[in-house]
Order: sequence, then C-alpha cells, then structure tokens
Amino acid sequence: MSYDDETDGYGSGAGGTGQTRTRLPEGGTGDVYGGARRPTRNSRSLVTVVGVVVLLIAAIAFANRGDGADSPRTTDTAKGTSPTAATGIRPVAGKHAGIPAGYARDDQGAQSAAANYAVALVSADILKPDRRRDIVRRLFVSNKVAELEARFDKAYGKEFLDKVGLDEKGNAAEGLTYVSRTAPMGTKITQYTDDSASVDVWCTGVFGSAGIGSTNPVTNDWFTMTLKLRWASGDWKVESFSQKEGPAPVNADRTASNADEIAKAVEEYGGFTYAR
Repeated sequence: MSYDDETDGYGSGAGGTGQTRTRLPEGGTGDVYGGARRPTRNSRSLVTVVGVVVLLIAAIAFANRGDGADSPRTTDTAKGTSPTAATGIRPVAGKHAGIPAGYARDDQGAQSAAANYAVALVSADILKPDRRRDIVRRLFVSNKVAELEARFDKAYGKEFLDKVGLDEKGNAAEGLTYVSRTAPMGTKITQYTDDSASVDVWCTGVFGSAGIGSTNPVTNDWFTMTLKLRWASGDWKVESFSQKEGPAPVNADRTASNADEIAKAVEEYGGFTYAR
C-alpha cells in the first residue's frame, strides 16, 4: 500500500576456518611441531595481551548496552555523527496504544518519532477503523484529530477496502493474510526548532494479500514520507504528512517466495522500534 505521489498523505493509494593445535608433552625424539618449546614468558605475554583485549571488548559492550532507564538520553554524546549513522541513543521511554512514545525534545528525538510514526501510518492497522482511531489520536496534534479521522475514514472507505481485498473492518478474507509492513531506511531532518520539525523518512515496505486466489499479491515498494512535527503535550506529534515515490534501487534477481512463506514470515517476525 502506498499513497499517490506528492500527495498530502490521505490519497486513495495507499574466509577460512579456525584450527586448534595441541602441544604434546616433550620427550623422545623431539617436538611434533619441529622445534623446542618456546620460553614461558612468551606464553605469559600472549595471555596478558588476550586478557587486555577481552577487557576492552567487555568495556565497549558495557558502554553501549541499554541501561533500562525510562528516560531517553540527550544528543550530547552523539555530536559529530553523520546523517545516516546510528547514534546508539535510547529512542523512547515507553509506548502508548502500542506505538513508541516519549521522545527527546531534540532533532534526534524528532527523527526517531518520524521513523516510528511512518511505520504506523502505513501499517495494516491503519485500515482497521477501530485501530485507526487509536493511531490518529496518538500520533496527531489534538486540533487535527477530528479532521484527520474523517479524511482517513473517507480515504479508506469501502471502495478502497474492496480494492485490496478487505472487509469493512479491515480484515482479509478467510485463507488470506493482508500484509502492510514498512521499514525506514533512514531519516533526514530538513527543519528544526525546539517546537517544530520537518523530517523526511526514506522507507521500503511490503504490501498486498498473501494466499491462494489473491488478486492483490504482495509486492515491495520504496517511498519517502515527509512528516511535519510539533512539540505538544510533552512529545512530538504530527501536524501533517505527505508521501512520494523512491528513491528506489534496481530490483535484485531473486525468485519470489510463495504466498505461504510470505504469510508465515509476517506472523513469525516482529517489528522494531526505530531510532536515530
């Protein structure tokens, strides 16, 4: 499912193996590796070096692990990172209505919010009227909720649902699994103040119905979603969004999976919370 190009977001389209050698006890005619045993101090030096390396690795892992704290960290520790590099900063403090919430009031918090909101806005849940209301009320600024509920209801009405093979409640027919899953590839902030932000989210996704007899087979798509955000009620909220096609890479020469494999993957593989 993807939206029309340049729309306001509410259109009708939605090397080698390691080896271990064991030294046998010395005696008899000589060493099995063709030489006398090396001085003990070399072995101790090796043990020391290995020990230092292990400690360094452990220290790095400890420094980078999540600490389980409820509050997101600020961006002070991530200065100088490139636009596409992950920062390791904790993205959110929790979830509301199943959607990540509690972002930092900074540019990276805005990018994390935009990435997660893009996933929600192009999900299978957005096609289910009851679930859609939860998403709209969670994501959008309060003065836009009523208007957007009406616009979404119109865009995802019976005509659209029939077209993608869903009933009025957004459910697929028996034997079919509707798929609409988005994965952000990166984010770019184009405007930022403490109270507002505009973020581009480059995405890929899979959309369609998996199952025998499907007239809407699962295909992939590439698109960029632009979200305009405002800081409201202690979090980033969406004021408006739009979507356009691409950038899209050349498709790889791969054999498409059958419907059962796609449906099984959707059921078995969970999603992620995205973050800069």
